[in-house]
Amino acid sequence: MLQGMTLDQKFSLLEGIGYDGIELVGRDELGDKVSRAKEILPSYRLKVSTLSGYRGDLISPNPLERRLAISDIEERLGWASELGAVGLIVVPTFGSLKLPDLMPYASAYELERSLLISELKGLSKISVDKGVRVILEPLNRYETHFLNTLDQGYAIAEEAGEGVSIMADFFHMNIEEPDMAEAIRRNFKRLAHVHLADSNRLEPGKGHTNFVPSLKALGEMGYNGYGALECSLSEEPEKSLSSALSYVRSQLRGAHFKRSIDKWLKEGSSTSRKDRRDTRSRWGST
Repeated sequence: MLQGMTLDQKFSLLEGIGYDGIELVGRDELGDKVSRAKEILPSYRLKVSTLSGYRGDLISPNPLERRLAISDIEERLGWASELGAVGLIVVPTFGSLKLPDLMPYASAYELERSLLISELKGLSKISVDKGVRVILEPLNRYETHFLNTLDQGYAIAEEAGEGVSIMADFFHMNIEEPDMAEAIRRNFKRLAHVHLADSNRLEPGKGHTNFVPSLKALGEMGYNGYGALECSLSEEPEKSLSSALSYVRSQLRGAHFKRSIDKWLKEGSSTSRKDRRDTRSRWGST
């Protein structure tokens, strides 16, 4: 999203529309964005909500890939702390099974889960020390075999330590959760972030997702964090982002959300998980 614009121009546009935060996204290029954000943040009301993106794979059979992932995550947790962000969004792996099935000793999934938890325990300590969070993001079954529901993420976070949280992505939950609102209530203790997109992966208001029950659950549970539009845009950015903000506000009113929830954002990519047109926004007290 917002292709061809500098980070400065994105900050200016988003703040002008009424967004409250920007999520910095990238792998190799994320460091450059972080450096520039540090320079320009004092000139804006806009804040950095979260960071997203790292190299490697936490459950790869290749130890070099695992070490790269851990090293990148550690570095990005430091960046998140410096920027005052909530933390780093972490998808442990994409695609199909990475480790072999060793039944009756352990299934491939059990091996992957044990490996991830052992890695997250160390990262949890770093997160706590830096005052940020590793934020696990469950994805739908078509993007990863491994972490698909809030229940799964919650159970892993509970074993990994206090520095590990989960997030609720309405697009993925619409596929995987029988009842999105109940999943939020059940797992709220570990919930640190929210992504919004409609059923067709466009901005809210362009599909058939009913946002009200899940927003109501967030409000009832006392959620006061960021909300993030992670979606393709149906029209030119300024028009789509403005209409999405208005639509989400109307849904929040319909949910009788008791907290001040106004503005949001992420600066991102485009239509696949690796190349998706994203935008993040924020709700919460400002």
